Amino acid sequence: MKNPIIGITIDEGSNDTYSKFPWYAIRKNYSESIDKVGGISIFLPQNLEKIPYYLEIIDALIITGGDFDIDPKFYGQKINSSEIKLKNERTVFEYEITKKAIKINLPVLGICGGQQLLNVVLGGSLIQHIPDTVKTTINHEQKNPRNEASHKVIIKKETKLHEITKVDSMFVNSAHHQAVDKLGEGLIINSHSEDGIIEGFEHQSLNFCLGIQWHPEFLIDNKDIEIFRALVENSRKKN
Repeated sequence: MKNPIIGITIDEGSNDTYSKFPWYAIRKNYSESIDKVGGISIFLPQNLEKIPYYLEIIDALIITGGDFDIDPKFYGQKINSSEIKLKNERTVFEYEITKKAIKINLPVLGICGGQQLLNVVLGGSLIQHIPDTVKTTINHEQKNPRNEASHKVIIKKETKLHEITKVDSMFVNSAHHQAVDKLGEGLIINSHSEDGIIEGFEHQSLNFCLGIQWHPEFLIDNKDIEIFRALVENSRKKN
């Protein structure tokens, strides 16, 4: 059996921090985490016309995070926070490829902003800026380095995430100012922080459709790698 091919969405930009010309970028630890559990990573340029070809090639999809937000019009709202930053081209691409991946029951893992995108694709909505809505002592945009833990998440029993990790809690990093509000259709919560913010969800009927609000690719908790292992193992079923 061939090693599964995992498609990973990538960030884009046009500022000159990397190049004077438009660029794509992604942290290496996304693909390195897939490598560790026997998958083969490919990065997916934001070309809407190529989506059908991407979906023929890949055995699973990872929707990554980034320093931007989904335009609230995608979930029927107007912008109500000055903290919102948009990347419309990336959002449209990720929305379309995720929608089509779900339609063919391809294994999907949404990470941080990718979880939020996945929720919106399934008809859910987002908290546009956590400090405006939730009273909490947890800093969901942690000040310490991203490769360090920030807070604990509680994992609900009798969920796929609990089956994957085999623990009731994990220590995770946190790099988001938005969060899931109303859950999308077919989703259930599988983890939350101690202030009630949704930290993870999963689809009740799809083969593997998981959203994680933290960044497991940093492998901070020793159970983070199991999330990638589960994705790769489920993606073998397509072959």
